[in-house]
Amino acid sequence: MPLHITIEQTADVAVLQCAGRMVRGRALHFLHQAVTSLKQARIIVLDVSRVETIDGGGLGELVFLYGWARGNAIQLKLVNPSTFLCEVLERTGLTRVMCISAVDDAVEILCMPKSTTGNANWVAVF
Repeated sequence: MPLHITIEQTADVAVLQCAGRMVRGRALHFLHQAVTSLKQARIIVLDVSRVETIDGGGLGELVFLYGWARGNAIQLKLVNPSTFLCEVLERTGLTRVMCISAVDDAVEILCMPKSTTGNANWVAVF
């Protein structure tokens, strides 16, 4: 399955729901562009609950996006990774570096008072 990305954004929180294969190629380029275009966000949530597989390119992109977000004073959170993705993140040591949360944490983020409803909803498939 190719990578599907759905983006929902409020004034200062963006949620990107990712599904499919997070592997080297056009899909990662689109993910890169989607995240780095969110310079006004305070928090970017990557919902990776439906990511089936990830390769070295996908891991590298997550590391890049984490560094980019920190450099722009944005919190990047991975939410609800599958068992497979949790294992990969643990084995590579990324669980010690990146913020990885459960769905409940994402709901709490979206309910924070600084967030206001509604800028954009869009879907991309690669």
